[in-house]
Amino acid sequence: MRIDVLTLFPQMIEPVLKHSILKRAQEDKHVDIRIHDFRDYSEDKHMRVDDTPYGGGAGMVLKAQPVVDTLRSIENSDHALKILMTPQGKPYTHERAQTLIKNDHLIILCGHYEGFDERIRAYFDIEISIGDFVLTGGEIAALALIDSVVRLLPDVLHNSESNKDDSFASGLLEYPQYTRPRIFEGNSVPDVLLSGHHENIEAWRREKALERTKERRPDLYEKYIKKQDK
Repeated sequence: MRIDVLTLFPQMIEPVLKHSILKRAQEDKHVDIRIHDFRDYSEDKHMRVDDTPYGGGAGMVLKAQPVVDTLRSIENSDHALKILMTPQGKPYTHERAQTLIKNDHLIILCGHYEGFDERIRAYFDIEISIGDFVLTGGEIAALALIDSVVRLLPDVLHNSESNKDDSFASGLLEYPQYTRPRIFEGNSVPDVLLSGHHENIEAWRREKALERTKERRPDLYEKYIKKQDK
């Protein structure tokens, strides 16, 4: 997979790509991530990429020209899935991440300032929000999307089972996890996890996943139960 990111602040993104699974995925050629500073494509002599909004109002608005010219500079951009990170987009989910990995090429635009010229929307395919809150820019949101997608690519996680029990993968939150020591400050690991009885362990994990989802995310629990009843 190839991922291109359009941003005014490459320095916010590049350090994260140099660590952990994202670093390894790039080294192993599972993903090719490229960062583009769309200030480089500004036609303004001062390299400005924003301007005051027509009609007045607070803040500055990203201009269409630098963004669109950057987009057109990317090889095969016409065939890529182009994503706009915006709080007005559809909420991002694990299910959406699973659909994104079916694409060979993603292009992601990180907004900034007060917003962007409405005409930019016409050049992008989908709009995604990572939650009902507002960030100063789309860089953090873009990194969240990239990380969630890359870890789902085949062979990125060396253990192919690693993401199958993730929260949301099955429609439920993940069950509780424990490791050594067996007893920590009087709190012991549940006996069933020490039993070696795999069927009982799986049954316990499923029960706890259901309990946790019902308690913490009743919306997910109800959706899961309805799905099971069909």
